[in-house]
Amino acid sequence: MSESVPREVVPGESVHVHRDGAVATLTLDRKQAMNALDNPTKVALRDRLHELADDESVRAVVLTGAGDRAFCTGQDLKEHVALLQAGDPAPLSTVTEHYNPIVLAIATMPKPVIAAVNGMAAGAGASLAFAADFRVAASRAVFLLAFARIGLSVDTGSSWTLPRLVGHAKATEFAMLAEPISAQDALAIGLVTEVVANEELASRAAALAQRLAAGPTVAYGAIKSALHYSAGADLAAALTREGELMATTGASQDHLDAVAAFVAKQQATFSGR
Repeated sequence: MSESVPREVVPGESVHVHRDGAVATLTLDRKQAMNALDNPTKVALRDRLHELADDESVRAVVLTGAGDRAFCTGQDLKEHVALLQAGDPAPLSTVTEHYNPIVLAIATMPKPVIAAVNGMAAGAGASLAFAADFRVAASRAVFLLAFARIGLSVDTGSSWTLPRLVGHAKATEFAMLAEPISAQDALAIGLVTEVVANEELASRAAALAQRLAAGPTVAYGAIKSALHYSAGADLAAALTREGELMATTGASQDHLDAVAAFVAKQQATFSGR
């Protein structure tokens, strides 16, 4: 049966977590600002992601936005401008304090993360989606790296994630020209996993998350680690890392149970250990 934890929808909070069994759905909820990220939201998002990463009962995470207009439109520029005009150092420190820990939590979480992109994903919001393991997009979704439009470089990991999704040339085009890309075009270049009808997004993302949550969680975490490691390693080092991770997964209960099920000609059931 599904279970709920106290931190579901708390009035006034801009980040909500809903539990359905081993799946946790994390929703950005600032609909009036197209789910843009102000400081309280960035802190809450960072902290909730760390909690979910450490919670062994959570075996898959869905990240999405509230409403039907936006997944996340990145930094709240109204707040950004106000802080700049006030001489506040927060705009200069937010990358280190917020965005970097947030994207690291998504990318290194030892369990699958699905971005359910329900609308506009711009700036850091697009980068959050790029850091996920899967991107399921509603047909109305749009991706936009808007940093260059306001004279900024990219952040939230997109210089690392985007070239690995679509290649260096496309990443350069996307970042420098700062033109929006539709869900359908994103699918054509491999930027998203799949595109679904708007009204089917939540159910499709939930179904994928439930499938992953029932899988070999230790192996999924090791696969993420191997892929990230190999991005900056030569073949010999990557092979060594693969061997280390194979030893870890080979000793997992999931592997032992799967082998026993294979011998018995039964369907394997994974406990995530």
